[in-house]
Amino acid sequence: MPEGRLTLKDRERIAQGLTEGLGFAEISRRLGRPTSTISREVNRNGGAGAYRPDQAHEATRERARRQRPIAIDPQQPPAARTQEAEDKLTDVLVASGLTRMSSRVLACLSTTHSGGLAAADLVQRLQVSPASISKAVAELEAMNLIGRERDQRRRRDRYIVDKEIWYRSLLASARFNTNIAEVARQNAEALGRSTPAGARMDAMSEFFEQVGRETIAVAERYRHILTR
Repeated sequence: MPEGRLTLKDRERIAQGLTEGLGFAEISRRLGRPTSTISREVNRNGGAGAYRPDQAHEATRERARRQRPIAIDPQQPPAARTQEAEDKLTDVLVASGLTRMSSRVLACLSTTHSGGLAAADLVQRLQVSPASISKAVAELEAMNLIGRERDQRRRRDRYIVDKEIWYRSLLASARFNTNIAEVARQNAEALGRSTPAGARMDAMSEFFEQVGRETIAVAERYRHILTR
């Protein structure tokens, strides 16, 4: 498999493959690239239905420019340093699979000294519509990546990121893996464990059950560190 960054020509071939209805595996085979490279490239640039090679190429160049190691200038205004930190975290979160709007909201909350902002504050800081914030918040809450608390004085909710957020997120991930394991186990029994499909489901069940147990163990160790 070739190494190095994707070229504009590579991205044009990816777009052509998506137009033809090809899956990531087939596109990666044609380009001689890992499937994970193709899936990350498409998902971080709008998904299969909105992928544009020229825009993706320019976005990658911009990310590379922002991610170059930069010495912190003590004369740089604090707001500029905060924005730079927020932009870098946003790009990393997008690469992990979050939508860009949800990544921006989570990065904004994480780099805010108070660790919490109301929806109206997020609208103002990110210069987006209230509907965009509402959708992003719903996604992040569903994944247990942000919390909510009531500001009684101002009579509105604040969305927060605290130390417990990552613990709760790990537990949510563990439950997700456990649910997959249970469904796969039921499918293995229904299909027959001696059949190829049943054996595949059985292996899937064992894998996700083990991942779920280990995720819970990691979460508990993390929480123990936080409470010491």
